[in-house]
Amino acid sequence: MCLTTDGSFNLVHTFQDKKLLLLLVVASTVILKHITVTDGAGHMISIAKPGCPDKCGSVSIPYPFGIGDGCFLNQDFRVNCTNNVAVLPSTITTTANDDDAGKDDGIHLLGIDVARGEARVQGPVASFCNYTDSNATTTDVLLQLGLPFAVSETKNKFTGIGCLTVAFISGQNKHDYSSACGSFCADEESIDGSKECSGMGCCQTTIPRNLNNFYFSFEDFVVNPVRNFSPCSYGFIVEEESFEFDPSYAISSNFKEQHGDGVPLVLDWVVGNETCAQAKKNQSSYACRDKNSICVDTPTGMGYLCNCSQGYGGNPYLDGSSQVVSLPREMQEHHRKLHVFMPTRNSEQGSQERTLHSQQQNIHSLLGLILCISALLFKCQKRQLAKEKEKFFKQNGGHILYQQILSKQIDTVMIFTVEDLKKATDNFDKSREIGIGGHGTVYKGILENKRVVAVKRSKIMNVVETEEFVQEIIILSQINHRNVVRLLGCCLEVEVPILVYEYIPNGTLFELIHENHGGPPVSLEDRLRIAQESAQALEYLHLSINHTIVHGDVKSLNILLDENYMAKVTDFGASRMLPKDAVQLMTMVQGTLGYLDPEYLQEQKLTEKSDVYSFGVVLLELITGKTAIYYEGNKEGKNLAMSFLQALENNRVQSMLDTSIICVGTEELFKEVVELASRCLSFKGEERPSMTQVADKLKAIRSTWSEMQSLKHEETQHLPDERSSTDSDCDLSSSIYLATRMLGVDMAPSHADHYHTIEIMLDDRSRVSGLDSMDAEINGKLWL
Repeated sequence: MCLTTDGSFNLVHTFQDKKLLLLLVVASTVILKHITVTDGAGHMISIAKPGCPDKCGSVSIPYPFGIGDGCFLNQDFRVNCTNNVAVLPSTITTTANDDDAGKDDGIHLLGIDVARGEARVQGPVASFCNYTDSNATTTDVLLQLGLPFAVSETKNKFTGIGCLTVAFISGQNKHDYSSACGSFCADEESIDGSKECSGMGCCQTTIPRNLNNFYFSFEDFVVNPVRNFSPCSYGFIVEEESFEFDPSYAISSNFKEQHGDGVPLVLDWVVGNETCAQAKKNQSSYACRDKNSICVDTPTGMGYLCNCSQGYGGNPYLDGSSQVVSLPREMQEHHRKLHVFMPTRNSEQGSQERTLHSQQQNIHSLLGLILCISALLFKCQKRQLAKEKEKFFKQNGGHILYQQILSKQIDTVMIFTVEDLKKATDNFDKSREIGIGGHGTVYKGILENKRVVAVKRSKIMNVVETEEFVQEIIILSQINHRNVVRLLGCCLEVEVPILVYEYIPNGTLFELIHENHGGPPVSLEDRLRIAQESAQALEYLHLSINHTIVHGDVKSLNILLDENYMAKVTDFGASRMLPKDAVQLMTMVQGTLGYLDPEYLQEQKLTEKSDVYSFGVVLLELITGKTAIYYEGNKEGKNLAMSFLQALENNRVQSMLDTSIICVGTEELFKEVVELASRCLSFKGEERPSMTQVADKLKAIRSTWSEMQSLKHEETQHLPDERSSTDSDCDLSSSIYLATRMLGVDMAPSHADHYHTIEIMLDDRSRVSGLDSMDAEINGKLWL
């Protein structure tokens, strides 16, 4: 008998297998009977430090936690018990409509698991309610846990509830970590009664490891067509197994009534932030006090925990707490007979020898039985695995694709086995990961022919017609453009098909612009080139092979750079490989916040003009150096597109441009790029240009710029040993602009060329012209 993946059973119809099945049942009964353990002394094992309370209300408080002085390991484990309510030290700050609403110096404790190193608490809930255009209330939440606590990445999910909800979660300073999820529903009827967080009224996403300080907030939509039936949105981290979504939460006040005080949240904790090897070197602070305790390094890397050694129970943090956990009396007798043998020749000896011999025979028989059962199970598992592969291959259209390849002589698609890809990626080893996103994980793979490829293992897939999926694969594999990443093939014998792409070595445009730590800034020429190449790629997708392909996820993370830093667009067609009832939702969840077409919120449909809007945001990233959602100081995240349009309306666009390119380009050049970006970001799709028009415009801008650079080069040929006055003025202008920003003076870069009217007093260590020492002390004043 074989256990299938869905929990049902397949009978193996052979006489031998049925005999082994009977033996398996009998052996399982015997083994289960003998592995039941109890506390041999029958005593309750003390969990709190002697003389200290072990409960607060109904919550048990085991050491290293404790109530009162001297009852806990250190202040991090102090539990305050007031009115039978246990509270852990932490800081919860709520912000209502940008004003501090209050602080709570603790989080309610619901339970503690010493063995697992977990604490169950009542987590906070953020909310956003938009009743009218002028009546919106926002309650954002900042939770500061601090070491030794962190939110469990395996037990919790970040969850958003509402019908027009984009809930953000970020690190305390908003730069360390940022993620979000979105949920939508056009009307009350669109919530079908499902209790799954599938994107209709409820969304969920994972959280990173070792998160202990985080901030909840929401996207404030100017247009809110659902407020009449779903005015409120909620965001929170919740224990996944204890939370069940009720559709009424999205369209009524039921959620607030049931969970207004908070939701269950599981925290990981450690007793020390070092490894076991490091902790044992300092016995005075080493927390595993009992002689029968062992030290365990936590898988999260936060530090270490203590557990009892095998065969013992108790509290490993208390000296002398452990007790032997005994086997049943029958097993103790078996154990004694097997190990006690008196070397005397008498009847008692003979009896003991016969008993020993009998027990040894039983053990040998049991071992043989276990080996036979293991062999049978392995055979069943192997057979079941082969059936699953065949089922998935057929389900994903493998046979149809194979026939298409044979009949049409298509040589652009390769079909890989899962063994091929496991071998290529070292069994999908973590060290081979080169990208993790909303769709899934990308691995670097090396095929048998030594070709390097990118292997994309997706999380979810659209339940589409098989022929439609096969046609999609064929179309995508036939794409052949120098600025588009090629799809080489796929593996169809797994539940979610694995796609294989050409490998692009130099990372993403996002990394080049925003994570270029210590490297020289990207030149204006390279920015214009990358913009033009990316636009040409999208133009090709929109017009290629008589089949429009909407990218659906245009962003700087999906523009890769090859060995020559040529742009190559990837993840095209992504929206067609997502669940049909959550296509638009998941477009947001996978990380496109800040790139999202506002018209999509009304039409619920991705079009070529949606790609144009997202490309407009990428263009802004190139000329401003800012991310699509960016932060200034400790303020909330700002939407780059919205900030740009507001600056354009107020004639302040120049203040947003990247200072490293301001003085290199001309006013006319920036004016043209800004005008193109603003057209791409038009609220109505019909007012946006096509990608062909965008690509042509960028080509013309770049051509004009190249001609100007050539003329400038010819003019400066007669000055081989000194820089031109234009370059010098440019450097000084940029330096003065940066200096004024450091002093808090908001001066538009376009005015910085009047540097002769500005006097800056610096100490002797600074040089205005180069501003090489950015950390120079600015002692004096600035006069305009």
